[in-house]
Amino acid sequence: MENVKRIPVETIYNLMMAVFTKLGVPENEAKICSDVLIASDLRGIESHGIGRLKMYYDRIKLGIQKPTTKIDVVRDFAATAVWDGNHGMGHVIAFKAMQTAIDKAKKYGMGSVAVRNSTHFGIAGYYARMAAKENMVGMAFTNARPSIAPLFGVQPMMGTNPIAFAAPSDQSFCFLFDGATSIIQRGKVEVLDRENKPTPSGCVIDDNGKYVTDSKQILIDMVKNKASLVALGGRTEETGGHKGYGLAAIVEILSAAFQGGSFMHMLSGFDENGNRIPYHLGHFFLAINTEAFMGIDEFKKVTGKIMTNLQNSKKEEGKEKIYIAGEKEFLNEKKIERIGVPVNPALERNIKIMIEELNLEGFEI
Repeated sequence: MENVKRIPVETIYNLMMAVFTKLGVPENEAKICSDVLIASDLRGIESHGIGRLKMYYDRIKLGIQKPTTKIDVVRDFAATAVWDGNHGMGHVIAFKAMQTAIDKAKKYGMGSVAVRNSTHFGIAGYYARMAAKENMVGMAFTNARPSIAPLFGVQPMMGTNPIAFAAPSDQSFCFLFDGATSIIQRGKVEVLDRENKPTPSGCVIDDNGKYVTDSKQILIDMVKNKASLVALGGRTEETGGHKGYGLAAIVEILSAAFQGGSFMHMLSGFDENGNRIPYHLGHFFLAINTEAFMGIDEFKKVTGKIMTNLQNSKKEEGKEKIYIAGEKEFLNEKKIERIGVPVNPALERNIKIMIEELNLEGFEI
């Protein structure tokens, strides 16, 4: 990749820690935030790692996200709970919510926590994988600011609304699906913009239903409700567009109805006068204890066999390998640890802005 620097993982992680703590995030909570972000970089998900740090920086400086995280327990009933995050750090809220779901699953077989009034929490897969590490199935969902147009619509109504599902296996990595319910996610458009590259045609439409590819303009127009991401399956029922649209709506319900939270344009980040306000995001976390069913050994064996059968099935001509959800990311971790995190010129400029404005000494990117 032209003009891309490779920065050691440790340097990037230490920078994240320094930025978060300088902004007022308590050190133990800054560690959670940094762990989530660096996990994204290590797994090759450039849209949600160091590339997102400036977004949190800006939101905290604007006062629409709080560096300290106060969590109110709205309800707590056996295997379930409802929390209010009070617009604190989404990573901290999500980490604690999933850990609580896991603890409840150890006691009751399943555990779930619904969250309202939270903020962007990074990659959903991080939290689902927390459960897999505890020999459980984990699921994580979140809504987001409006991005996806409903099928046959041209107005952004729902967020990229990711679905994350993790399951332990007897392979060297867990099954981990983590994907937006749109063809392309907003974060990927941001990465393309930083790289001065167009967004692939077929992923985004304008308010006339025409495909658009100018990444920078797409990001501007999405805020103005003039551009929308296309849901998985595309724009017709014949190609399954109703399925991606339906999945996005499911996540919207899980992230708002259980917790009495905000949804759709209530998540825009602006009030009726155009002033910046918190995003009021909602999350939903679920942990399922495999021991409550056939036991972890049987679960891992069956899951591993499913994964192996898929990997060993007949390949398309010219294709080297069939991958399982989470496999490429697992392999990426070793690679990124060795060669470093990619930082392009636009990202480097953002990093330098934070270093200079926060007077962070000892960091050279």
